[in-house]
Amino acid sequence: MTTAPRQATGPDAPKTTPGPTPDQQHPHNGTGTGTRPRARTRILTHHLLPLSPALILLLLFLAVPIGYCAYIAFTDLQLTGQAHSSFVGFENFRTAFKDAEFLNAVWLTLVFTVLSSLVGQNTLGLALATLMQRASKPIRTLTGAIVITAWVLPEVVAGFLLYAFFRREGTLNAILDWLHLPSQNWLFTLPILAVSFANVWRGTAFSMLVYSAALNEIPQEITEAAEVDGAGGWRRMWHITLPMIRRSIGTNLMLNTLQTLSVFGLIWVMTRGGPGDKSQTLPLFMYEQAFQNSMIGYGTAVALLLLLVGSLFSVLYLRLLRTEV
Repeated sequence: MTTAPRQATGPDAPKTTPGPTPDQQHPHNGTGTGTRPRARTRILTHHLLPLSPALILLLLFLAVPIGYCAYIAFTDLQLTGQAHSSFVGFENFRTAFKDAEFLNAVWLTLVFTVLSSLVGQNTLGLALATLMQRASKPIRTLTGAIVITAWVLPEVVAGFLLYAFFRREGTLNAILDWLHLPSQNWLFTLPILAVSFANVWRGTAFSMLVYSAALNEIPQEITEAAEVDGAGGWRRMWHITLPMIRRSIGTNLMLNTLQTLSVFGLIWVMTRGGPGDKSQTLPLFMYEQAFQNSMIGYGTAVALLLLLVGSLFSVLYLRLLRTEV
């Protein structure tokens, strides 16, 4: 007859670790503290519920109108002279790409966006922000007040001011006459350049504020070390400043581009897309087709194409922002 060995007791006895409880062995049996139902409830309560008002507003005032416009773009809906609209498929889009006026509007929109946003506002805003870093406080205050005043003006007011500046009897020609230089009717001879300059004048403040905040985040020790090593101003700008504010540049370009693509009031006040169609960008062409020619379906199709262009620019900038330095 054998007896089971007795376990050692006392201070020399080996320590044993208690085994897991049934709840710990099966954490998903509905009784543990980290169960899936409770985690889902926590996510719903702490994340989705506070966002629900914003999601509902976005759905009602953004998603639903865009969806309705997408439906109208595939119909022949008109403002007058039509009892019922019918589904026409991609006919409006085929008509747009065959329309010389539409292609001209696309070209002028790209010219206007590149000149006034990508080159004008972006470059001038960066230049002003860089110069204001070295300027005295009175100069910074005066420059910031002037530039921001142009930004906060309503678009229609800014359009009238720039119209008075570029018109035949305007301020620009008065200055040229005083300097004994030839003058011209800028709104007739170079309308797209005039409205591009107007958009630069009005929107540079936003770029300046973005770049001023970005430049303030650059550690002073890095620029001082580069200056001690003999790097000039242009080399410091190209090899230090621009790489370190790359994300701010991408964000500023994306926001400026989307805003410039939708500019309507400024151009309408200054030229109304004329003379002829020399300054008719896509928003003005869309307005003309939808409300002056009463072709709501065709105008909405042009609006969707404009939305597609803005989406392509956004995707491009977001991919650039995702790339690490």
